[in-house]
Amino acid sequence: MWSDIFYPENPKRREQLIRRSQELQDLMKNNFRATNQLIDAMNKHLSCSFEHISLNESATLRENCDVIIGCMRKIQAEVERIDKRLKEKLEPTLYEKLRSLSLSTVDFKAISKAFEAVCGIATVGATVLVGYLIDKGFILANITKKFAIIGAGTLASVALAVVFLGIDMIVEAILGKIEGDQLKKALEEYDRALEAFRPASEQYQDNINYVRIKIEVLNE
Repeated sequence: MWSDIFYPENPKRREQLIRRSQELQDLMKNNFRATNQLIDAMNKHLSCSFEHISLNESATLRENCDVIIGCMRKIQAEVERIDKRLKEKLEPTLYEKLRSLSLSTVDFKAISKAFEAVCGIATVGATVLVGYLIDKGFILANITKKFAIIGAGTLASVALAVVFLGIDMIVEAILGKIEGDQLKKALEEYDRALEAFRPASEQYQDNINYVRIKIEVLNE
């Protein structure tokens, strides 16, 4: 097995890389799913018209990263547009209450006109979603950055289906494209990228789930 060639002295290291590939599969699928859930929420509560994205295992790792990065950048741009317009229309104190989601019934009535002008809708769901997206914008930025790192790595040109099959298939796919002494370095780079990708993905997924549940509870 290829992994035996590059990690003959360290079976534990091979196992770690095998687990990383399995982990990447779960994280990629869950990140695409979470993004589509965010899209659904924005389309429903903010009158957006974003389209769902799909994981394509026939495409390369880079191409799949580009799909979700492109989608996230569109979402970020829309949040920034809404944020800018609301900041212009709301009193500073009211704007800060929106960001911290500490609005009273009176506050909500006061911002309804601004929301209707900016989003075309003024509901509790819209208020919660916008406030949360504005306040937690760094989470979107962070996961986008991590996708960009993975999409720019040495293994990015490998088909996603091959990546999901594990370390030996990855090595076989790129062997011949790079020198043997560079391969071990590329695998270590891949390992480090995935190590950072997991917490960013979990934070992203957890926060989307949190705001969805919060909207549902407030709408009951």
